[in-house]
Amino acid sequence: MVDIQNLVPIVVYDNACYLCVKFAKAVNFLAGGKILLVGHYTEFGEKIRNELLDSKATEMFWFIDGKTAFGGRAALIPLLSTILRSKSTKQVQHTILESCNSECKTPKAAFVRSASLFTNSRKIKITFQ
Repeated sequence: MVDIQNLVPIVVYDNACYLCVKFAKAVNFLAGGKILLVGHYTEFGEKIRNELLDSKATEMFWFIDGKTAFGGRAALIPLLSTILRSKSTKQVQHTILESCNSECKTPKAAFVRSASLFTNSRKIKITFQ
């Protein structure tokens, strides 16, 4: 089982998408480096997807606060709330990985990704044994 209790808050994003990587960089900047950013297609991201999230996990970004995993539209308010009220002094050292071909930088790709943010929404309660 993935132990995330000491790692939250976490944002899981699509590190193979140009727009999603830019979103992750913006979150990192606004949060002052206090939120752990994990790419969907990293080893740790795969563990989180397999153990905590559902089969449609890669269709959206996720915000995990330790009790709930919020996906897509449902993640916006909890993420913004955490950014605004974060008093934590912990700084998370991480590299935001980019892996994108030129197709993901087109206006069509940006529109599709932006639209998916508003059409996809999930909440998953996290339980620990």
